[in-house]
Amino acid sequence: MKENLSSNWHKPILYALILVVGIILGNFTKGNFSFKDLGKSSATPIEEIMEIAKSKYVDSLPSDSLSIRLIEEYLAHLDPHSVYIPPADLVEVNEQLGTNYRGIGIEFQQDRDSIMVTYVIPEGPSQKAGLQIGDILLRADDSIQLSGKKWNADEIRKKIKGPESSSVKLEILRDGKKIVKQILRGSVPVSPIDAHYLINDTTGYIKIDKFADRTYEEFMQALDPMVQKGIKSLVIDLRGNGGGLLSEAVAIADELISGNKLIVYTEGLHAPRVDYSTKREGLFEEGKVFVLMDEGSASASEVLAGALQDWDRATIIGRTSFGKGLVQQQFRLSNGGALRLTTAKYYSPLGRNIQRSYANGKLAYEHDFYNRINLDAQGIPDSTQKGKAFKTPKGHIVYGGGGIYPDQWVPVNTIYLDSNYQKVWQENLINDFCLNWYLNNKKAYNALNSEEAFLKTYANYDWWTAFKKQSNPTQQALINKLDKKQAYIKATILANIARFKWYKQGYYKVYNNLDPSFQNMSFVIK
Repeated sequence: MKENLSSNWHKPILYALILVVGIILGNFTKGNFSFKDLGKSSATPIEEIMEIAKSKYVDSLPSDSLSIRLIEEYLAHLDPHSVYIPPADLVEVNEQLGTNYRGIGIEFQQDRDSIMVTYVIPEGPSQKAGLQIGDILLRADDSIQLSGKKWNADEIRKKIKGPESSSVKLEILRDGKKIVKQILRGSVPVSPIDAHYLINDTTGYIKIDKFADRTYEEFMQALDPMVQKGIKSLVIDLRGNGGGLLSEAVAIADELISGNKLIVYTEGLHAPRVDYSTKREGLFEEGKVFVLMDEGSASASEVLAGALQDWDRATIIGRTSFGKGLVQQQFRLSNGGALRLTTAKYYSPLGRNIQRSYANGKLAYEHDFYNRINLDAQGIPDSTQKGKAFKTPKGHIVYGGGGIYPDQWVPVNTIYLDSNYQKVWQENLINDFCLNWYLNNKKAYNALNSEEAFLKTYANYDWWTAFKKQSNPTQQALINKLDKKQAYIKATILANIARFKWYKQGYYKVYNNLDPSFQNMSFVIK
């Protein structure tokens, strides 16, 4: 009897459990809830929302689109410079901090519906294959159309780019004849120093494009011959330099600042303070230093300028810099992408953090930058970002909180605000004219052996009339409205033509020679 009781008492419970499991399975298969609903979930709200959206949204979602958008939105609320880098973009982003990139080594522009080569990088794959300025790119690998329709620059690059050591067959048009060139993609050398030369017997000039992994080394290669020639002043041009590697800026500062002095320090909530100080006797510690800056000078550029300004070592000339005082560290992700996260702030020797405020969000932060450019173009110094005042050892007042404020303010050329000039720029009229002039005068032009010879030959040429003659009546009417800006457009034309032969060195050497603002700066000795 006991055996029968013990075998029968659990049957009602068993039937009940079977019923409950059946109900759960039925609801689960209908999609009403998951097993996670039966207990407390450890997932965060954002994970739960993403999971529900993926399983319940009315339409199909592109792969990872929701999570990526949420990540980007989240990072944008942290600060303006923390970003997610997708796997497809990581190689190109990392190349920006290098002195080489993978490709075929050309620069190009679109003239109507034709893709024309405007420069061939020396020692690059395209030069080795025999490409020339003025070649029109027709097709890639037989099937990929290049000329014949409008593309944007990124689309063209994607059609030509490919893995290193792979080859691309380009069909080009040169002097009315079709030619086929087989190009082996490879490493293309790009210098982080755009130009270096003597302005006069006692003043050297070095234009730094970015702080990449060999910037210090190339800076020294440019500076040493100038020092050997006895320069008394050095101009460092950081205009448009968006920054890069902190270590490169620190190393350059060490060559210019004497004694045992602090250059910069970094610190964050989870990043203990790290000091970067001078370590050795510098190559140019005694002569005068002038630093040119503008709205595009940021990050490592501001580290260098800030250290020189704090130690009364340099005169900062130009306009207020960008205002980026945040340090990013890059973390690799399992999907092949990367997170570039702000982990610290950097501070000048006096303790200045020159980061512009981003308290009102990323959109307001970007709007503030464009407002600054607009004010500068009107000749109005932007003093709204001036933060706390600091006093240098010699009693000079400098400011934190909104970029490096210049010691000598130089307004931007007002032509940038002119809507007529903007239309000329958008229609690519100046670049088209320069390329056509070069192709039509290549033999005489290439016979010149220096930028000085080029200027002597062509500085008094009537570029304004020649420029208008190439244009159609509608374009001529537009150009006529810029008559008072002839000097600026003439300088731009001459600099662009010099670039075809002497690249960026030629561009800056010629443009600086003709730019009234540059020639009137305090370091230029007449």
